[in-house]
Amino acid sequence: MSILGKVIGGVAGFAMGGPLGALLGAAAGHAVDKMKAESSVTHHGGRNYHEDERQVTFTLAVIALGAKMAKADGHVTRDEVDAFKKLFKIPPEEAANVGRIFDRAKTSTAGYEMYAQQVANMFPHEPYVLEELLGGLYHIAKADGEVHPSEIEFLWNVAQIFGFDQHDFDRITASHAGPGGAADPYEILGLPRDASDAELKSTYRKLIHENHPDKLMAEGLPQEFIDVANEKMAAINAAYDTVKKERGFK
Repeated sequence: MSILGKVIGGVAGFAMGGPLGALLGAAAGHAVDKMKAESSVTHHGGRNYHEDERQVTFTLAVIALGAKMAKADGHVTRDEVDAFKKLFKIPPEEAANVGRIFDRAKTSTAGYEMYAQQVANMFPHEPYVLEELLGGLYHIAKADGEVHPSEIEFLWNVAQIFGFDQHDFDRITASHAGPGGAADPYEILGLPRDASDAELKSTYRKLIHENHPDKLMAEGLPQEFIDVANEKMAAINAAYDTVKKERGFK
């Protein structure tokens, strides 16, 4: 079953609390009762419910924060909607349900800060997972050809809740800017131009290790987000190759 099926069908096997739990309950209705009824079961289909919980929390957070970001922008473009659908690989039979969660989050009295804080608490020791969440939001924001100043402010505020500083934020957004973003390769790697070759190689290896899709999935990133993770990996590799050519080493 896809992660969206788990979100909508309530088969994660736990009763989520906090603002994301309230959002799920309001949007899914009877599904919450089903989750509570199954909460004493430890496995479903051979999967541990703790992993499901993390994946459902991650997915709900992207939907909720994406909805709040759309509200911050003041309007939702068709490109942004299409990017959202592509990011989630939404099957036609689940589109209406996802739309209901999105609309509920957009009109919810809960501030986006509450959603961001809850997912940050879920991944306190996995900043690279939070990076991918932020990257998914940036991916949606840039879909209409530009990232609105209000969206940048929104993303920066979320980044701070996640524990990132300005240096981290610049690196993360640069790595998701895409081929047309003309991002500085050093910015993508998070290094100054006077970094040594040894520091460059060490940082590159660290980034590849932390952002490898297999590692991210093991830490709770749903399969639906792997395309975004792969794009980031490609940006890191391209930046490293560019710097290597500039410096003349292999």
